[in-house]
Amino acid sequence: MKNETAVDGSVAVTRIGLLGASGIAPRAIITPSKRRTDALIVAVASRSEASDYAQRHGIARVHADYQALIDDAEVDLVYIALPPSEHARWTIAALEAGKDVLCEKPFAMNAIEAGAVAQAVERTGRRVVEAFHDYYHPLFQWVREFVASGELGSIDAVTAEFNAEIPFDRSSIRHVPELGGGALMDLGCYPLHWLRSLFGEPAVLEASAELNPLGADLSIVARLDFGDGIEASLGASMAPGIEFGAFLHIVGSKATLHVDNLVFPSGGHSIVVTSDGLDYTSTVAGQETYDHQLAAVLDAFRTGESLATEIEDSVRTMRVIDDIYRVAGVR
Repeated sequence: MKNETAVDGSVAVTRIGLLGASGIAPRAIITPSKRRTDALIVAVASRSEASDYAQRHGIARVHADYQALIDDAEVDLVYIALPPSEHARWTIAALEAGKDVLCEKPFAMNAIEAGAVAQAVERTGRRVVEAFHDYYHPLFQWVREFVASGELGSIDAVTAEFNAEIPFDRSSIRHVPELGGGALMDLGCYPLHWLRSLFGEPAVLEASAELNPLGADLSIVARLDFGDGIEASLGASMAPGIEFGAFLHIVGSKATLHVDNLVFPSGGHSIVVTSDGLDYTSTVAGQETYDHQLAAVLDAFRTGESLATEIEDSVRTMRVIDDIYRVAGVR
């Protein structure tokens, strides 16, 4: 999909189809689309409750199966928010039908599946963006620029965590390993992506996990080596009683950086830079992360510019996730 500019200078509307009547879609793409004039949700496909979902959200067309939506000639971009176990299969189907895709994280079940999607991208010439929405907020842009500026000095220690209590439910995809559940897949992929975006590709030195009764990781920690003397501690937990937190902490030889709530900064966040014993606290203005993400996707598809969270990035993230699970003995 590449949006064309009309003769009068206006930008054509990107028509979006939702694969799955998901709980995340209203916040992630339905509401952001309603705040724009160049995006419109035109269809939804679900194996249950699609009609009620469409009525609640003002979606004109309902498809009873996923392939019908993918084949819909009135859909330009397919948004996929299915269980992770279904992501690769339906992303490939959408690509082969000539559609571009915005796929929720985690991108696939493993690097092999992600590689199969990469082959489909190469084969079809279509595009896939993984929905790491936080990456596109001005807060993370500020973090990238500050770390790159050298103001921290040499990096001595890094900690990145995302913790959020998710009550155990045997039917929840977040707790079923066969569906792509687990703390690393659901939560830890975010801090892993921060670290990769800042420091490159790591080697996994150590990892351990606490499992739920179904075998998914309830919590997981890993020690990663990014080279040049930079090691990081990665953590994620959805255990009972865990306090919500999504933070990045970097200790440098000249200063220390602590950023709270990198995932949902519009809900309240803070930046604290400590230098010479003094704390400097600030924030970064911005909209909801999902608004910034949709803007970036539509602009990139219109101009042909590449995005940081396209297929090569997704494959690399899944490789590290595979390595962490392997070292932890989870898979």
